[in-house]
Amino acid sequence: MDKLKALWRLLKSSVSPAFIMLMCASFIMWYILKLQYTYTTDYAVLVNIEGEHLRVPCVIEGKGTNLLAYRVHMHKEIKIPLTDLKYSIASEIDVETGEVVDSIIIDPQSIQSAISVRFSDIKVISVGDVPQLSMNDLQEAKGK
Repeated sequence: MDKLKALWRLLKSSVSPAFIMLMCASFIMWYILKLQYTYTTDYAVLVNIEGEHLRVPCVIEGKGTNLLAYRVHMHKEIKIPLTDLKYSIASEIDVETGEVVDSIIIDPQSIQSAISVRFSDIKVISVGDVPQLSMNDLQEAKGK
């Protein structure tokens, strides 16, 4: 702790406060200018489909200011009705219980377009692996 205080006293005596203020101002201006460029990044979108919560990995493109705003302020999930999506139902036999388990396989193209409609100023370039929905979980979510 004493070394930090000594370093602070040394910097305070050798560096002007005006220099530090101008350096901070130049950093802020540089950052603002960089935010005007268009960037592409990975972003996991929280999606609520009929009460079932999913995290859908996406590649999105937009201006730096819009991407920063979505990352900082957009922690809400997007509600998408199942009727807006194209899907198929797959039946599998559970090895442990021997029961037939139905799951919903959502078409990635349809969920990409549904997410794109809800993001106005950001372009959704692609969607990663969309998790399957279990019919039992979906029916329990509707019952709540």
